[in-house]
Amino acid sequence: MSGALHLTLQWGDWLSLFTQYLILSLLSVGGAITTTSEMHRFLVDQNHWLTQSQFNASIAIAQASPGPNVLFVALMGWNVGLNTGSQWAALLGVCVTMVGIMLPSTTLTYLAAQWGHRNRELRAVRAFKSGMAPIVIALLISTGWILAVGNYNPARDWPLWVVTVVSALIIWRTRIHILWLLAAGAALGWFNLL
Repeated sequence: MSGALHLTLQWGDWLSLFTQYLILSLLSVGGAITTTSEMHRFLVDQNHWLTQSQFNASIAIAQASPGPNVLFVALMGWNVGLNTGSQWAALLGVCVTMVGIMLPSTTLTYLAAQWGHRNRELRAVRAFKSGMAPIVIALLISTGWILAVGNYNPARDWPLWVVTVVSALIIWRTRIHILWLLAAGAALGWFNLL
């Protein structure tokens, strides 16, 4: 990843990183991707452990790769460790972030899913499921916003915003399948029209 930093992290810093990901794990309703705005605040803005380009590249690479999308968390931990100049620290970063993001949410999800299944007819359970949808959507919008404006240049990027708005309108007002829009976007990118 370009623009690497040179960090010196103490054990307290690693514990802070682990604690942050433990907390984010409990907020990751809709998946870990919904907490990227808080990850950005902690890793890029507050502690300066990652650059903006490392942060964005971690997400882009993980989303483009086959497998679970939570891999971006491992890449962020890897990059924090690499920024210390040590391969061992990179492995430690992967372990710290992945265990932190997976342990609480996995445990809570397992227990809550069992309870929710046993009590699925309760009005409170149905209301909870219905109420979580807007929260997940808001978290995904905040993630998109962080990724979109991180390196935003209005003079250069206005066509991307136009394509985004037009695509949203097409999805909303027509029955055209989203894969056709993805193919059109890929073609525009391939021919360097965006």
